Amino acid sequence: MTGHVMIVGLGPGPAEWITPEASAAIEAASDIVGYGPYVQRLALRPDQRVHASDNRVEMERARLALKLATEGRTVAVVSGGDPGVFAMAAAVFEAIEDDPQWLNLDIQVAPGVTAMQAAAARLGAPLGHDFCAISLSDNLKPWAIVERRLRAAADGDFVIALYNPASQARPTRITQAFDLLRTAKASTTPVAFARAVGRADETLTLTTLGEADASLADMATLVVIGSSETRLIARDGARPWMLTPRAYGVRR
Repeated sequence: MTGHVMIVGLGPGPAEWITPEASAAIEAASDIVGYGPYVQRLALRPDQRVHASDNRVEMERARLALKLATEGRTVAVVSGGDPGVFAMAAAVFEAIEDDPQWLNLDIQVAPGVTAMQAAAARLGAPLGHDFCAISLSDNLKPWAIVERRLRAAADGDFVIALYNPASQARPTRITQAFDLLRTAKASTTPVAFARAVGRADETLTLTTLGEADASLADMATLVVIGSSETRLIARDGARPWMLTPRAYGVRR
């Protein structure tokens, strides 16, 4: 097979957060496959074919990209953030696993800046010690599994980054997550709402687990919940820095 698929991470938003490798893959592509708003972020040439689709058709999108590649096309499958984190890389490889005709295609992944990394950079250093990422979406897994993982993360005293905290179809999941975590973590635990990081409407809100307002979260928001070691560094006239120190149980 002569076709090629590159699964590309576009980062959280700004063009400067797209890696040179990802930019080269998009430039070389004959076909761009992706969720509509992600595709719209790209400055494409008239000769490049665009295959935009809805956010809930990942497997259909993956199969289309693979089919185009079998026809000899050079395909860029685009994802926001990193394509391997709750995104299109898994969908493409799941599709390959389902249909071995695609095993011999040339497929590569170009990493991207994750929402978690972008939010952490804005906030200071909240991921300085052990952390985990949990998606609150229960579209592809039972909510009971989400609850189990939240409890385990709290028991392990991880910093927790919550992806997909709330949507129109799932408006109460973030409230349920906060209610669960409040039974396992101190009410003074620092919490950050990082919305639309890197975009014109970026907002950063720092609060505590006890006072966190779930209504601040939507699908453009990453929520960072600190560990028992996470603290805020106050600054005169400016938003505090959020820090999870590298050493555990030691105040330098």
